[in-house]
Amino acid sequence: MFLKGRIDVELRGLASKIGRLYEKNPKVEAVLLGGSVARGWEDDYSDIELFVLWKEGPTDEQRKAPIIESKGTMIDFHPYEDEEWSETYITQGVKLEISNFLTETIHNVLNDVIGSYDTDSDKQCIVATIDHGVALSGNSIIEKMKETVSVYPDELRAAMVNEHVVLGNRWNNREALLEREDWLMLYSVIVGVQANIMGVLFALNRQFVHHPAFKWQKQTLRSMVLTPENIEKRLESILLGHPTSSIKELEAIIEEVYDLVQRQLPQINLSAVLEKSLFLRPKHQVE
Repeated sequence: MFLKGRIDVELRGLASKIGRLYEKNPKVEAVLLGGSVARGWEDDYSDIELFVLWKEGPTDEQRKAPIIESKGTMIDFHPYEDEEWSETYITQGVKLEISNFLTETIHNVLNDVIGSYDTDSDKQCIVATIDHGVALSGNSIIEKMKETVSVYPDELRAAMVNEHVVLGNRWNNREALLEREDWLMLYSVIVGVQANIMGVLFALNRQFVHHPAFKWQKQTLRSMVLTPENIEKRLESILLGHPTSSIKELEAIIEEVYDLVQRQLPQINLSAVLEKSLFLRPKHQVE
């Protein structure tokens, strides 16, 4: 516990120092600490994730200035793509991942997700960073953004459930894959279904998805109220246990999650979805 506290202090302290280097540029309107460090989930492998918000697009020299000043070693330096400039570097033995955006771009993303109920995973991750991030500068700008994301719309909740509740046709082949011992495909299916379950649980708990691959699964599940009982250990056992038991456990969890959906969102009719999730590819009947 003491070691974790020391990691937290050291990483946050370094993040604040690096944030001040970006703040020197008059084009920078805000710097936000995100990722595991902002959430208090950091460990020995954690890096520092910063959102840097610019009033106008930065030049390469402006992006490199804090790296040079902090005596950083460059790992990646990406040009503008998908409305973002990004770079990765190491300073003082810690990796920093920098996401540079126009402030206007972040406002547009917030409007897409909160106002238009966009379920896009990349946009969800940006909103989640705003929601749980720690402002290092530009407090007033960040606080207004946090106000915007403080309410999770009912329409977004329904849209997220509808997107993740359908498990796909490969799930219906689970027993065939099990009997064939076709492990690579079977576990690909199992992981895909777990990802869908996580998407539904994020929606039921009105949480924005913070990583497209549902990183930090244990910590996330512990933060949720609406889940099947003992969900953390059960999902873990599915990946670590015998495949036959794992399939049965996953089937049970699916039914429990669907029951949660029906109780929380009775307007969504899951009868056809549930029937399809229980369907198994039939064996050939040889006379």
